[in-house]
Amino acid sequence: MDSSLIIELAINGALIGLMYALVALGIVLIYKTSGLANLAQGAIAMTGAYVTWAIASGIGAPIWLAIPLALVLMFGIGMLIERLALRRMIGQPVIMAIMLTLGIEIMLRGLLPGMFGSAVKRLDIGIPQAPLFVGDFLVNRATLVGGSVSLLVILLSLGFFNSRYGVVMRAVSDDQTASWSVGIRVERAIAIAWGLAAVTAASAGILWGANQGVDWSLSLLLIKALAIAILGGLDSIVGVLIAGLIVGIVESVATGILDPLVGGGTRDIAASVIILLTLLVKPHGLFGREHIERV
Repeated sequence: MDSSLIIELAINGALIGLMYALVALGIVLIYKTSGLANLAQGAIAMTGAYVTWAIASGIGAPIWLAIPLALVLMFGIGMLIERLALRRMIGQPVIMAIMLTLGIEIMLRGLLPGMFGSAVKRLDIGIPQAPLFVGDFLVNRATLVGGSVSLLVILLSLGFFNSRYGVVMRAVSDDQTASWSVGIRVERAIAIAWGLAAVTAASAGILWGANQGVDWSLSLLLIKALAIAILGGLDSIVGVLIAGLIVGIVESVATGILDPLVGGGTRDIAASVIILLTLLVKPHGLFGREHIERV
């Protein structure tokens, strides 16, 4: 295969990986605060896209207003999920809370298409469709915009976790009992983490919805996000960034090389293979912390 084609696939794959990473960022935010793996992140991304489409098409709001309104609503929805569902699981085994998030994923995956119809919805956020050439390489404009926005949000999240409130959220993650003892409102910190995770997921859902349309398939972003979160380390935002680039490039290049040989489908299994290999070889991911308990 021509090396220039591989480079072009890698460039577009890196941008796509950053968009996947924006979904994974929410998984990491929640895990860093509560130690819980959120399996509803894909459906939350889908919900954000549907909400944006409903505001823009149903109410007729301009897209520049629909997007911030949708993000505010999704922040509230994220906090509501934590308050009404996850907080009730305090004192229960962690696996029960994880299964609850999976149940929320399945429920939203069926509920939203049932409410708005299963047909693909067009979400126009103003990205030109004309091809863009960077030197000799063809770059998809939608993924260029999406990857750039995703990179900005991830970098802002890094700054947030180094801020005063970010330190509070990290303290909650390390020891909730000690955080309570020094006056930190643990429930509020976890609720805000869920709200922020919903915003990052919704942002990714909007970007992907503008790229491929809005329908139930946006919830499948969960598999890509899990691959990135596991590879990078469930408690590392830097890991999300690096792993997003790795997953996106591997998926894109593998698709370009292997699909002509095997007849397609490589894109759908690349993330699953990465999850399997990471768990077998380096369970804590590239940048995750190893938690050692003495018994």
